[in-house]
Amino acid sequence: MFLPRLAVLLLCCLSAAAFGAGAQRGHFDHSAAGRKVKVWYYVPAGAAADAPVVFIMHGVRRNGEDYLGDWAPAAAERGFLLVAPEFSQADFPGEEGYIYGNTADAAGRPLPREQWAFSMIEPIFDAVRERFGNRSAAYRLYGHSAGAQFVHRFVYFVPQARLARIVSANAGWYTLPEFSAAFPYGLKDTPVTAADRAAALARPMVVLLGEADTDPHHPALRRDATVDRQGLHRLARGQFFFRHTREMAERERLPFGWTLATAPGVAHSNRDMVPFAVRALFTTDPKPTQTP
Repeated sequence: MFLPRLAVLLLCCLSAAAFGAGAQRGHFDHSAAGRKVKVWYYVPAGAAADAPVVFIMHGVRRNGEDYLGDWAPAAAERGFLLVAPEFSQADFPGEEGYIYGNTADAAGRPLPREQWAFSMIEPIFDAVRERFGNRSAAYRLYGHSAGAQFVHRFVYFVPQARLARIVSANAGWYTLPEFSAAFPYGLKDTPVTAADRAAALARPMVVLLGEADTDPHHPALRRDATVDRQGLHRLARGQFFFRHTREMAERERLPFGWTLATAPGVAHSNRDMVPFAVRALFTTDPKPTQTP
């Protein structure tokens, strides 16, 4: 019996060290339209009732708890509340279910808005506020890799979202804000209107890129003739996306609130992006930046 008890004791000590004594960490289930999302959360000890709320969107592994662990030290230091929704393959299968927001099925047929993965975020924010007595009027939204794909499409499809600031970090490829190309490469044949697109471009969103995320053969990187026009690796694609969108906004005289920021020395790693993402989420100057 000694070894199992020792293992439990060590696990508890490690958990306390990682998440801080007195903090609240766990998960609850949020269900809507017959689908369930496991919502991981972390509330630092002594968090104020008006503590900022930060949503962190996981990557292709659907590992919300791991993302929570990567972000917990920063949340403990700065006193913000973390929320990490986990979209399972069972309830949100394939690329369509998660990175496309479950807006259409595998055959491309539109799904009702209440079934969208995108439609889960606002109600989860309300559930978090009620559960923890939080009084924040808006939330910050971050996504890495597949999560960044979710995030940058979310701003198109949910124009009324209560977003204070957005960071899309190291997406593999992008939906361009144009109506000449069909979704997911563009916005043609989607419910997104010209007004929705204009609202998205005016948002305070940071396109955050690792300067070392330049592997054209990364196993999770989509390569085909269409997406390769955006670039051959994530850094190039992010630069193209930002430049293309900024030029379109200037051409159409639309308000443009996006910023491009880069993380020196960082490749495709959520954990390494955290300090840069925290700065981007909580300051109006997310430098180092570059203009391609």
